[in-house]
Amino acid sequence: MLNTRRSRVRALGGVAMAAVVAGIGAVTFNASAATVASPAAPAPFGPEARSVKIPLIAEAIRPPAGSRPIGAYVVVNGTQNYTCVVPDGATVGAFTGKSTPEAQLLGTGGRIHHFAGPSWQSTRDQSLVTAGSPITSAREGTIPELRLTVLTHTGKGILDKADYINRLLTSGGVAPTTSCAKDEVKKVPYGAVYVFWDAPAV
Repeated sequence: MLNTRRSRVRALGGVAMAAVVAGIGAVTFNASAATVASPAAPAPFGPEARSVKIPLIAEAIRPPAGSRPIGAYVVVNGTQNYTCVVPDGATVGAFTGKSTPEAQLLGTGGRIHHFAGPSWQSTRDQSLVTAGSPITSAREGTIPELRLTVLTHTGKGILDKADYINRLLTSGGVAPTTSCAKDEVKKVPYGAVYVFWDAPAV
């Protein structure tokens, strides 16, 4: 009888311990997921708007804590443009300089034109931002992901609250490795998702 009672106690203890372990595992999983999950992009609005999911963001290029996404856009047609650099005294050069973007983006606020600066301008309301101070996160075989700080704002509209911009889920856009002639330009197709963030006031 005593042995039977002890067995029941052990069994109940094992069940309780399993429940505790399972509970801890769930909490740990949820906490881990929260540290890597991206917030939802705002709902699309207006002509040509479309929903774009925000990809996972590498820790090194995340916007400041508390930042709110104000728009997410995907490249529908874009190139990274490289100009040949020829050293003094040489007859051939290489595409070693920085690229200039030329892209059309489509997303939650309609269309955005991305061009040299780098600059982004809404085709709906003409609001425009330029950005710099890039922080990079490498992706194999493609141009890196980025976080940029918005430097200037022009006009009122869907971009006027942007403080940071992420370039995520990049593909293509890598500089050619071939030799080239002076002033030769190569346009290399690329893809990416751009996310605009409104950072909390300090």
